[in-house]
Amino acid sequence: MSLTPRQRVLVAMSGGVDSSVAAARLYEGGHEVVGVTLHLWDYPEPDGDGRGRCCAPEDQYDARRVADALGFAHYTFDRRELFARTIVQPFVDAYLAGETPSPCAACNRGVKLAELFSLADRLGADLVATGHYARILRSPSGIPHLAMGTDRAKDQSYFLYASPTHWLERLVFPLGDSTKGEVRAEALQRRLPGANKGESQELCFVGNRPNAYADFVAERARDRVRPGPIVDETGAVIGSHDGVHRFTIGQRRGLGVATGRPTFVTEIEASSGTVHVGGPDSLLTSGAELADVSLAEGVSLPVRAQVRVRYRHKGDAATIVPSRSHEARLLFDAPVRAITRGQIAVFYEGERVLGGGVITKPR
Repeated sequence: MSLTPRQRVLVAMSGGVDSSVAAARLYEGGHEVVGVTLHLWDYPEPDGDGRGRCCAPEDQYDARRVADALGFAHYTFDRRELFARTIVQPFVDAYLAGETPSPCAACNRGVKLAELFSLADRLGADLVATGHYARILRSPSGIPHLAMGTDRAKDQSYFLYASPTHWLERLVFPLGDSTKGEVRAEALQRRLPGANKGESQELCFVGNRPNAYADFVAERARDRVRPGPIVDETGAVIGSHDGVHRFTIGQRRGLGVATGRPTFVTEIEASSGTVHVGGPDSLLTSGAELADVSLAEGVSLPVRAQVRVRYRHKGDAATIVPSRSHEARLLFDAPVRAITRGQIAVFYEGERVLGGGVITKPR
């Protein structure tokens, strides 16, 4: 989106390279930048487990260093209780229910952007900027709509699908037309603090140790975790497990069973604790039911779209129609692999985001 000179812009700063370059571009473009870091999570002492650089308290210091180096104000706001209540606990509950949640989408919608707009109003900022790789384009009538970032490998429009029009009117994505390589090179050229910092993890509060997700859930679920059987396509018990939170649809490794052929998790029944496995054909699904559906302004159902059912999914052609039992139903032109409860389905028309919803039931 185009900015008029000398607007006050609240910039979300995680302490990472992307948000630092976003802030630098706006500041050197003549805008009144106010840097804001949300303190979302506390970790134990560093143990080299590869935790993501998004919520870590030490990154508050890095964000402030960038603001000090460039010469604009920076503030940190404590939102740990909100993050734990609205993101972490539902994340744990979802895994115990046999789902695979998308906490990054929920966090952008319910914590980060919601809080940033509230803070922008308090601090008198006209606009809110983030380091996301996404763009905001306008229709011929001037309506803003969310679109993919130019760098398709880093595109983050998937996680922002539920941003309402009144947010898009005030959102700025300074990196939307850039590639990650260009941003990294610019950070080094500008000699920004933390320019050599590594990539942040997709899920910042868990880490990337072996079994990190399952261990994180188990630590917080405690007596809610229970063992159960692993059964094949015929219903025969071929193994056992110590909790459904250790599985996701399409998983092949770490099943603890040997069948002599490629075997994948095809269904998770949390109520009975049963994990179903089968061959690759068992993962193919022709559609899904959706809840909590958000549609871009001017979009109504039914609609044709390319639909991504997980972040790294390139998308498949589908029709999204109203559903009597749910808010919407996906009908794919051809079967799609490993559609998973709890994940987000996002609808695209070319590079434009039409909307999305939470997958509640593959069909």
